[in-house]
Amino acid sequence: MNKKLPLFAKISIGLLSFWLLLFAFLPNLLVLVSSFLTKGETEFLIYDGTLSNYAKIADPLYLSIFLSSFKIAIITTISTLILAYPFAFILATTAKKYRSILLLLVIIPFWTSSLVRTYALIAILKTKGLLNALLLYLGFIDTPLEIMYTQTAVYIGMTYTLLPFMILPIYASIEKIDMRLLEAAKDLGASTIAQFTKIIIPLSLPGIIAGVTLVFLPSLGMFFIADILGGAKDLIVGSFIRNQFLTFRDWPFGSSAAVVLTLIMFFMIYLYASASTKIGQKDSL
Repeated sequence: MNKKLPLFAKISIGLLSFWLLLFAFLPNLLVLVSSFLTKGETEFLIYDGTLSNYAKIADPLYLSIFLSSFKIAIITTISTLILAYPFAFILATTAKKYRSILLLLVIIPFWTSSLVRTYALIAILKTKGLLNALLLYLGFIDTPLEIMYTQTAVYIGMTYTLLPFMILPIYASIEKIDMRLLEAAKDLGASTIAQFTKIIIPLSLPGIIAGVTLVFLPSLGMFFIADILGGAKDLIVGSFIRNQFLTFRDWPFGSSAAVVLTLIMFFMIYLYASASTKIGQKDSL
């Protein structure tokens, strides 16, 4: 017997549906429709229905922007995974009284705008910044390192900003692991490396996949980090789309690039869902 939803639930669902329709579905629908239009010399948009905008993306000049964005996203994802996994493991296995403090350290950056934190990195990475001052004081370098306005600065900024998105899902997966499995493996003669590769990593794969998805997708579009720390020397997809809309006023071409980026994101989410389903099926066997 189906129970009727209470009035509060109906109002909440209705408001949420209206919000998503107005601020999510309709804007994306307008972007999709604009991608099939063209920019006129005098008219803002010409309603002719064309695929030329999508064909234009295949041009080597524009395709290189997507490839450059993928390179930045892949390197950022790998660097965050390397840094996040040990911290997530320590976080999941440490005593509970210290765990809340470590979790707080991970969450604190979310209290400040990522744009503000990116500008704060300038004070650390610039030629006369804190990092160079420390390295010079310790005698590790003789001359200041030129980090600002390079790809290295972009990678540092991306990794710093997205690191919590890798730590939290991995931590959630490792925390669920029954550590008695490690004791059993140790009793059977498994080395520490074997315990890590045969037990910890396989059982934490859902968190790794979730973290990779949460880091890879945003890093494709976080153009403000590349602009501020990299000096806008290398365009990424996010800044390319922004320029098409705000600088060149070519909304159809910018819309087509946005649609392609959205399809890539949907594909990544599909891979994540498929991988999670397969891992869940293996665990249930």
